[in-house]
Amino acid sequence: MNAYVERVISEVKEKYKDQKEFVQTVEEVLSSVSPVLDRHPEYETAGILERMVEPERMFSFRVVWTDDAGVPHTNVGYRCQFNGAIGPYKGGLRFQKNVNESIIKFLAFEQTYKNALTGLPIGGGKGGSDFDPAGRSEAEIMRFCQSYMTALYRYIGPDQDVPAGDMGVGGKEIGYLFGQYRRLRGDFKNGVLTGKGLTYGGSLIRPEATGYGAIYYLNEVLHQQGDTIRGKKIAVTGFGNVAWGVMKKASQLGARVTYMSGPNCYVKDPEGIITKEKLDFVLELRRRNETDLKAYADRFGCEYHAGEKFWGVNDVDIYMPCATQNEVGPEEAKKIVESGVRYYIEVSNMPTTNEALSYLRRSGIIIAPSKAVNAGGVGVSSLEMSQNSERLMWTEEEVEERLRSMMVNIYRVSLEAAQKYGLGYDLISGANIAGFEKVAQAMYEQGIF
Repeated sequence: MNAYVERVISEVKEKYKDQKEFVQTVEEVLSSVSPVLDRHPEYETAGILERMVEPERMFSFRVVWTDDAGVPHTNVGYRCQFNGAIGPYKGGLRFQKNVNESIIKFLAFEQTYKNALTGLPIGGGKGGSDFDPAGRSEAEIMRFCQSYMTALYRYIGPDQDVPAGDMGVGGKEIGYLFGQYRRLRGDFKNGVLTGKGLTYGGSLIRPEATGYGAIYYLNEVLHQQGDTIRGKKIAVTGFGNVAWGVMKKASQLGARVTYMSGPNCYVKDPEGIITKEKLDFVLELRRRNETDLKAYADRFGCEYHAGEKFWGVNDVDIYMPCATQNEVGPEEAKKIVESGVRYYIEVSNMPTTNEALSYLRRSGIIIAPSKAVNAGGVGVSSLEMSQNSERLMWTEEEVEERLRSMMVNIYRVSLEAAQKYGLGYDLISGANIAGFEKVAQAMYEQGIF
């Protein structure tokens, strides 16, 4: 490993030893880009890595709201504007009880390279709160969103920072956030948020975009291997918008998702989640903030496994984790390898721990990294920004073709970056390098600040 890279990783580990998620992703990215630093000693002279691992701006704030009984509650809100070297900060908001500074920082760091891979002029950011919307009424969620935006609105804008949705923040929450932003600003800057409703500046296929993009990327992986998606059986974790998009596009292309999981359960549907009735029911479960899949199993006569995960099942061709970070550790990785599955396609942000990823890479399984695979969501968000700036709305076919082309290009530049540095078919390192090169060169050209 390049000595400069090794030193910066060591410094981050020591300085942020209590922020495990952030340290993990810094180590994973910087380890991959070591060959770049061998060829570019000027980056060390300019202190690029030391700057790159620190957010340009990170702040937290108090979010106070009242429940339906009039009882006040206080949560912590966050926004991390990590790197704006190639464009305004861009990244989602996550409302989940486990949100903390480390999670927001790692997500923003990852977002920087993911956004660079899209080829669009957008920097990296992320935000959210430890507020848990599960079990809360519509009025409570609205009041929380209004309070959150009241603290945030001064620091965002179409040319400054453009938040979007993430876990716990869907179209409903974006609507409440935008309504409060418009009330406070007194104008209609609809480019300040993406993931909006179609009636006020949203883009077609945005809810499906991340899942659709993942399947388009998978298609390129399969093509490279002389394989095809038709007839493939897929296991996904989660059943939110991302997993739903995977299910929908996979079924359109002749594949089928036969396993899906919740936080503490999974179902097996051998016929596949391919009909409109099944896909609509998955959406209904999300609308009801369900965390269990028994209702799905009961309705469609499927196997239901409480308190279990499906890692290790050997009747699928592809694993696609779509739920949350660090859901695959060394134990799960061992089961995946033993299952004989050939393809492991990361969709959620950092679903695999570094130890598990190392094990999977040694096994010879073909792995596609999340920062490339799930870039379709932010890609369509950026397309929404373009539509907002031009005061127009593209058709569903136009948006989807742009998304497909973007994912094909992300695959291509990742593969080319790996080959450029003699790494062969290493999509993980290739994606890290392709994103890093763009951001690092932009920082270098803009001088030291």
